[in-house]
Amino acid sequence: MTDKMKNFITRTITGVLFVAILVTCFLRPEAMVLLFALITGLTVWEFGGLVNEWDDIQINRFISTVAAVYLFLAMAGYCMGFTAATAFIPYLITVIYLIIAELFTQAPNPLNNWAYTMLSQMYIALPFSTINVLAFQSGGDGVTYNYLLPLSIFIFLWVNDTGAYCTGSLFGKHKLFMRVSPGKTWEGSVGGGVLVLIAAAIIGWLTQGEQGGMSVPVWMGLGLVVVVFGTLGDLVESLLKRTLGIKDSGNILPGHGGMLDRFDSALMAIPAAVIYVYSLSLF
Repeated sequence: MTDKMKNFITRTITGVLFVAILVTCFLRPEAMVLLFALITGLTVWEFGGLVNEWDDIQINRFISTVAAVYLFLAMAGYCMGFTAATAFIPYLITVIYLIIAELFTQAPNPLNNWAYTMLSQMYIALPFSTINVLAFQSGGDGVTYNYLLPLSIFIFLWVNDTGAYCTGSLFGKHKLFMRVSPGKTWEGSVGGGVLVLIAAAIIGWLTQGEQGGMSVPVWMGLGLVVVVFGTLGDLVESLLKRTLGIKDSGNILPGHGGMLDRFDSALMAIPAAVIYVYSLSLF
């Protein structure tokens, strides 16, 4: 068996397990919270290891990871109605500590440490924590768990990736962002977006009439938001890897790279989806 075939089999097995675990976790709110708290921690830990390899950068990897997981759990507890807003106070204290601590580390470039420490929270921890805003919705009957809304973000991202790859391979000629990701094309992006709009319309049609459900046009709007910001998230992580001079962010997922490689699109798509969904209430 050739190395290429072995790599394909490894990628396939990992991909199937990854999708199965992710989809299954949304069936129970507790499973979703625990899995994404773990994903948040692993991703921030991975990010810290990458930036700490640079000269003049040394962020507190352990405390940054603990803070990120705590933020996710605090957000989950708040959205579920289990905790008050005071649950965020320990997180704010930790952020303040991470800033003040640089006074005593004698680091050669504390500004870099501050910048990358805060980036781990703003780029990874905060976006992941907002998935709780999509999953748990308060109303007259209390807090309800809506598995479909956060799950749909990943469905749209997977459909977009598949459509973009197939369409780009067949018709791709015009580069989307040559400096950052030379493999992506406008044709692929359009093809992926069209498939997502179809998938969003199907979800809207299947769920129409359900209490609290969204209409087909609203679902298609959500799909478009996920396509645009998911693509931007992919490009942002590509720029990060090019800046760091690496091909993959890690090797925790055999054949698929690291956590940032798998969730780069979601880091931009999830908060964008939150803004979209809650902006609808203004009209």
